[in-house]
Amino acid sequence: MTTTPDPTTIERGPQLAGQTVVVIGGSAGIGLETARLARAEGAEVVLTARDPGRLQRAAGEVGARSTAAFDATDLDELERFFDGLPAPVDHLLLSGGGPYYAPLAEMDFDEVRRDIDRHLLLPMRVGMLAVGTVRPGGSLLFISGTGGRRRGVGLTLISALTAATPAMAANLAVEIAPIRVNVIAPGFVDTPLSASLLGDGLDARRADLRATLPIGRVVGPADVAALAIHLMANTALTGATYDVDGGQQLV
Repeated sequence: MTTTPDPTTIERGPQLAGQTVVVIGGSAGIGLETARLARAEGAEVVLTARDPGRLQRAAGEVGARSTAAFDATDLDELERFFDGLPAPVDHLLLSGGGPYYAPLAEMDFDEVRRDIDRHLLLPMRVGMLAVGTVRPGGSLLFISGTGGRRRGVGLTLISALTAATPAMAANLAVEIAPIRVNVIAPGFVDTPLSASLLGDGLDARRADLRATLPIGRVVGPADVAALAIHLMANTALTGATYDVDGGQQLV
């Protein structure tokens, strides 16, 4: 006679034991939480961010192997960073910056260009530089979002970038295979970035989401990080975009 194992007693080893995870934009929010969970799953982590002070505090929190403080949109600095990485790297996560919202009549096109650079050109550059640095079968993860799927005044740029990112990643997944490329598209996530964008409206936004989301709570960085670790570990997944929004688009 056979018995079915009790799932509560099944133990598994760390999913990323012996691997190296690089997080670009890892000093706070989703990037930092992903680094924390990667360490808990046995990985060594390399963190980057613009602010040296915040970066060092984050590195101390997670026990990062190394750090690099630089602006990732500076191509020369980005190339130097990749040149200095000990190959092979197993996984790289590029955390997203804040979106730029503006009605067309008020749009600052210098800021538009910077936003395109941050959200579209930078992932393409990372994909180019990953070849020869990220091991075959390893992964790139880009953080996008779901907010740009709505239509309205002030959403022209973010809508265009939100639509472009999955197409870019799917093509990269073919062009730089067998490196895997995926996109995570969160809805509202309770991070320091969200707090800075909403200011005094943050608590009201949280209360509204708790009342309306099907999951009955606000999505946090740990929810997104858990998906990121799964996408790193599951070698069957590439070329796709995964939403993590607590059902926000349903309501």
